Amino acid sequence: MREKLKAYIQDRLDTYVFKSKYSNRTIMNDDTIRQKQEAHKRRGAEIVKCAATAKIHSIHEDEQQREANVFYEIHIRYLIKQKENLYLEEEADQRYSQWTDGEMSQDFSLQDEGDRTSPRFIPPQEEEEQQEPLRFKYSRMEAVRYAEQYWNSYNPQFKKFEVNCTNYISQCLYAGGAPMVGYPKKSGGWWMRNNDWSYTWSVAHALRWYLPNAKQGLKAKEVSTADQLRPGDVICYDFEGDGRFDHNTIVVAKDENGEPLVNANTYNSRMRYWKYEDSTAYTPKIKYKFFHIQDR
Repeated sequence: MREKLKAYIQDRLDTYVFKSKYSNRTIMNDDTIRQKQEAHKRRGAEIVKCAATAKIHSIHEDEQQREANVFYEIHIRYLIKQKENLYLEEEADQRYSQWTDGEMSQDFSLQDEGDRTSPRFIPPQEEEEQQEPLRFKYSRMEAVRYAEQYWNSYNPQFKKFEVNCTNYISQCLYAGGAPMVGYPKKSGGWWMRNNDWSYTWSVAHALRWYLPNAKQGLKAKEVSTADQLRPGDVICYDFEGDGRFDHNTIVVAKDENGEPLVNANTYNSRMRYWKYEDSTAYTPKIKYKFFHIQDR
């Protein structure tokens, strides 16, 4: 089973790079591969090399039914060429595959892109006492450094959530120097302490509304286009275009066209093109919000 899974993964990686050579093979999630290739092509980029490491967590085999269920983790690295430059995009995924008579019958991710259970309702912000504005220097370099360090791991100093995308972004902003405010009000401020936290720290929809409206500490200015963002800024995603924001990413670099490359958690990814056109959550109705973090 291990050798069969290894062969399947290699076929999938080859398909990313050599689509014509492997077009007659039956590769699970072929639509995802095609979407990723086309998304890169639209921005004048291509995947020129692809490699992966995988770890099998468990195999459950039923000899009578001639079936096997495999839970595994895969870390994929894509070498992207855009114009004359190269950069490395990465993603880490936990997957489940089912095999029947030695052939894979299904293979899918166990991780969602963002938080599609994020509530539409935003608790009203509690009134804050009038205070002098908190002044801080936002270090974009430190925010990006943290984003790179923990894109595929977790800082034990903070609670980890099953849906961790917004918690990760909040940690990056905090590492950049944004101060926590509002403790212990759940619907006021932006904070995490021990096993307690504000909605704005961990819920995608709440952070989207907090950034442009905060009265103390962390605050952002909405801009109209992604190319206006800088490393350390934030993009918010409403995949269904229904007004509920499901996901957040942090800008860590710019590509050769001056557009953002982003890091994210839950479906852990690094140096990913910001539009998420290759995401399983992507829909033509997707809406974005672009936030430039401001110093106070």
